Amino acid sequence: MLRVAVVGSGPSGCYTAQGLVQQDPSVRVDVLDRLPCPYGLVRYGVAPDHEKIKSLQNNLRAVLEHERVRFLGGVQIGGPGGLPAARLLELYHAVVYCVGAAADRRLGIPGEELPGSWSATEFVSWYSAHPDAVDDGFVRDVRSAVVIGVGNVAVDVTRMLARGAAELNPTDMPEPVLTALAGSRVGEIHMVGRRGPSQARFTTKELRELGALPDTDVVVDPRELALDPAHADLSALSAAQRRNVEVLRGWAAGPPTGAARRIRLRFFLRPVELLAVRGRVGAVRFERTVPDGDGGVRGTGRYEDVEAQLVLRSVGYRGVPLDGLPFDAATGTVPHREGRVLREGAVAPGEYVAGWIKRGPTGVIGTNRPCAKETVTSLLADAPALARRRVSGDAVAVLRAEGVEPVEWQGWLAIERAEARLGASLGRNAVKLPDWDSLRTAARTALPRTGS
Repeated sequence: MLRVAVVGSGPSGCYTAQGLVQQDPSVRVDVLDRLPCPYGLVRYGVAPDHEKIKSLQNNLRAVLEHERVRFLGGVQIGGPGGLPAARLLELYHAVVYCVGAAADRRLGIPGEELPGSWSATEFVSWYSAHPDAVDDGFVRDVRSAVVIGVGNVAVDVTRMLARGAAELNPTDMPEPVLTALAGSRVGEIHMVGRRGPSQARFTTKELRELGALPDTDVVVDPRELALDPAHADLSALSAAQRRNVEVLRGWAAGPPTGAARRIRLRFFLRPVELLAVRGRVGAVRFERTVPDGDGGVRGTGRYEDVEAQLVLRSVGYRGVPLDGLPFDAATGTVPHREGRVLREGAVAPGEYVAGWIKRGPTGVIGTNRPCAKETVTSLLADAPALARRRVSGDAVAVLRAEGVEPVEWQGWLAIERAEARLGASLGRNAVKLPDWDSLRTAARTALPRTGS
């Protein structure tokens, strides 16, 4: 039996585990996660009103329920109190790190640390009930919000700010979050990009959802569309880019209806400073940009201040170093060759990577499949040599002896049951448990195990 640890239970980790057990009947896989809950960003990153995407959990669930796959939640790898990477290699013939890109890129401008300025990930973690999330009154006393970025995450947080109680109630967000968002007085949301609409990263499907929000106008300035060199002739654009521009043109041509909320999609504006009002963010200063002829933009020296009591930056993710693994600070990834970890240019036996920590934060959920496949192919090609490595006893027994009580699959099922009961008590569907204590308490009510 080849024993493999996969660190991370999001899509890249589950696709890696799936590839291993499907292609080699002698492989057993333990999928380890720092959290007591599986599925990674599918649980804690997909917007709660996106039920179709969230249903991907059913596919990942089938992987984690495979007879040769074991889920071990609540296991920290690296860091203070965590299991060292070197210790993992004593327990398994191979380790595949699928730890994603946990950090947000920063704007690097004055005022970014003001109260009321957050990364979009922090906001998403709050409404997705991530146990590490903080509740700092994101929308309290907010009338106008600015979302910096024009990708799908920016669209998600913009949409959630504009949602009303009727649309939020069926979701799995915690009751305090539901109450805060449903009762917010946010009337103006600006989603701003430094380049033009043809270079925006959102998908047309996500973009169109903004136009379907009840009692919400979507406003686009036709003068900002006209700054884009592709505005007059769309023939040089991809089909996806053309669809985006056509949707934006439609909104630019239609007058506002006087709805209770307005979403303003802005382009060719670069944030240069967050301005304080009474000790917290009160506005964002933008510099007007224009195309530089090489696909980028240049500043014009003309500025515009946009009122905002809440600023969410959504300008990309970045991998973070994991104790015991090499790290390329320039790319935010672990150096590798076809998924094999490289230490000082040489392959590190038994260590592999997949997902964003391997290739950077690019692509959609499905992009993780071919990425995982490449790593699985490399690992299985190395299997004869890996199988000769001596490993310690069963990982669960070792972890327990060292004071770590992993949350196994029955523990996760107990969490699911607790969330279903909580939702029923509130007259809603299942509602997520939002903190470490409630998750751990629920996991301890697990039914007795019927097998290994």
